[in-house]
Amino acid sequence: MEADSQKHLVTRADSVDQMVLEDTGACAAQPAAPIVALGVADVPEMLALARVTQPGPFGPRTAELGDYIGIRQRGVLVAMAGERMRIAGFTEISAVCTHPDHVGRGHAAGLMLELMAHIRNHGETPFLHVRHDNTRAIQLYERLGFRQKREFQLSLVQKYREEQLRNSVKRPA
Repeated sequence: MEADSQKHLVTRADSVDQMVLEDTGACAAQPAAPIVALGVADVPEMLALARVTQPGPFGPRTAELGDYIGIRQRGVLVAMAGERMRIAGFTEISAVCTHPDHVGRGHAAGLMLELMAHIRNHGETPFLHVRHDNTRAIQLYERLGFRQKREFQLSLVQKYREEQLRNSVKRPA
């Protein structure tokens, strides 16, 4: 039997707030920009937007976990958000992000409102996770009726083979 030579490496660690929608009054508001459904054909653009904005874990198959919506300007995806995890009675809103060139135009709020209404119409409660230092997003979520439930440490772990670890270590010249 051959020994497993895989190791685990923490590639990112963040302090994260879990927030749950408590005040549903904002769910009735109308988004400011036209919103489009996103699908498999949009994944390359979704991945590019996620690379620029770093909303948290977002991979090539993340969009398969739930409904994703976006805002396009001149045909280019400039903002997106979607659903990811579902727990009895709750649906997570995830990957809320706006390209830096389009921040401050209400895109994130519009996408949130659309998803919040969709989730509430299915009899569920929206919740989300946000990096503890992302004060701008936390302020938006609080204005929309979300409240912090808990703070926790989130670590992204990746498997590496020992030879990958050896090859990735920088050696002094």
